[in-house]
Amino acid sequence: MQRGEYIARAAGCISCHTDKKGKGEPFAGGRALKTPFGTFYSPNITPDKATGIGSWSDRDFLRALKKGLRPDGSHYFPVFPYTSYTLMRDQDALAMKAYLFSLQAVTRKNRDHDVGRPFRWRWPMRFWKLLYFDEGEFAADDNQDGEWNRGAYLVTALAHCGECHTPRNIAGGLDRDLWMAGTEDGPEGDAAPNITPAPATGIGWSVDQLTFFLKKGTKPDWEEADGVMGEAIADSYEFLTEEDIRAIARYINTLPAIENHIGG
Repeated sequence: MQRGEYIARAAGCISCHTDKKGKGEPFAGGRALKTPFGTFYSPNITPDKATGIGSWSDRDFLRALKKGLRPDGSHYFPVFPYTSYTLMRDQDALAMKAYLFSLQAVTRKNRDHDVGRPFRWRWPMRFWKLLYFDEGEFAADDNQDGEWNRGAYLVTALAHCGECHTPRNIAGGLDRDLWMAGTEDGPEGDAAPNITPAPATGIGWSVDQLTFFLKKGTKPDWEEADGVMGEAIADSYEFLTEEDIRAIARYINTLPAIENHIGG
């Protein structure tokens, strides 16, 4: 269970699936996720069989994370980052499932999304996926060493950094030309910064500085992380090993530098 908990931490599950403002139980869902398309509410992922995922098989779980499909075959909306989780290795996904199934079952019915038409329809997602979803497991780069590849896996598959730090087009697809270069429409409706090493508009931090920030939540200018990033550090990054945090920092520092001014 320890490995599964670690993976769940790295994947940010507790932050998205806990309604902290409403004093909800961990992983029982109900957190409001504001997007330009409306407000989505995260589902209950405790092992409750009636309102959670307790009746899911291993196949159901893998199809959800890696194909964006619900057990009934309908499509998830990409506010659930299966576009990144598809890169997750099966053994990691199933270890996470084992951990979630070891938790206390909480009976909490999922809340309907507050999203207008056509964005609340699931059937168009079939066509959206043809344009914006590349299914497939993470493949290591043989030209890089183990630390870099570990960082790449953590950033792209588990922590899904690109989902928050990359702008989206009018259909909600990620703009790969501005990968990790920040967006005005980040999570909770706030801007997400450019985290590429672009000199003018990127973060421009050293590996040591970024490692310290992810572990402690303190920026090089001693300002504390707040908002969604502060939450991610408190719920996820501070639980990761020093080696994994450094691997993340090193990988991010090798991203292509993209100048993209965010904010006024």
